[in-house]
Amino acid sequence: MTTDAGSTVPRRQLGRYLRHLREEAHITVKAAADALEWSTPKIWRIESGMVSMRALDVEAMCRFYGAAPDITEALMGLAKETKAKGWWHSYGDAIPGWFELYVGLESAASRLRLYEPELVPGILQTREYATEVYRVAQPDMPAVEIERGVAVRIGRQALLKRSLPAPPRLEVVLNEVVLRRAIPCGMAEQLQHLCSMGALPNVSIRVLPIDGGLHRAAMVGGPFIILDFPANGEGRQSEPSTVYSDGLTGALYLDKPAEVAAFNSVWESTVTASLDEQASADLIAEIARGYRK
Repeated sequence: MTTDAGSTVPRRQLGRYLRHLREEAHITVKAAADALEWSTPKIWRIESGMVSMRALDVEAMCRFYGAAPDITEALMGLAKETKAKGWWHSYGDAIPGWFELYVGLESAASRLRLYEPELVPGILQTREYATEVYRVAQPDMPAVEIERGVAVRIGRQALLKRSLPAPPRLEVVLNEVVLRRAIPCGMAEQLQHLCSMGALPNVSIRVLPIDGGLHRAAMVGGPFIILDFPANGEGRQSEPSTVYSDGLTGALYLDKPAEVAAFNSVWESTVTASLDEQASADLIAEIARGYRK
């Protein structure tokens, strides 16, 4: 299994550059789509980093936006990198298009901060737990497709133990409800897996206690992940920090500074309201023993 981020980061970078050029030229998405004879959703997907690009298409966009020749040449070169493949591409339609972007960002991140109020996060699930989640979430999905989806979920966990590049720092806050929701999948084994993963030097798992009262993360309305990225040669993040949240049919990506700052504030407040790592590990182990009785 390779550990690269595939085309995700180049696609996002190219999309941002093209959006900036369009906005600098005071051209609307509809006007760009009409001039290039594309649909407006296609322009949106390009600017969101959802698709790979042909150099010729990038050249056409740059020409319409009035980009300088050196900028056009650089972006055409970047377009070639948008066709790189990450390990997850071999699973094809086992990954929804909107989630594929997240998998690439996750692989490229240097730090992941994750709040989960309902489920053990996918990156920390056992095979049995993941299978049960798929079975309940998509009851009509054939067993063979569930198996492929679970394989992707388990494959994502390799990044936490990889050698090169350095594994990301994973910080997780779990609502205590997640630990106490008994599901027929071997909860004792799942909680023991959490303890084992929490013992890794780059993984921190905290529990938000049920009896702690209201907390700010409850106001968000669901799970969220904050992704930070490694510094480039200039000492700045290679990608802007991004907040990710998904749902039944799609995902939300937020990377505006004010949006990220708001979630950073919620995260810090939630960590403060949580048990420390040792107390969290002790509680997880205690609940796991209860499932073994």
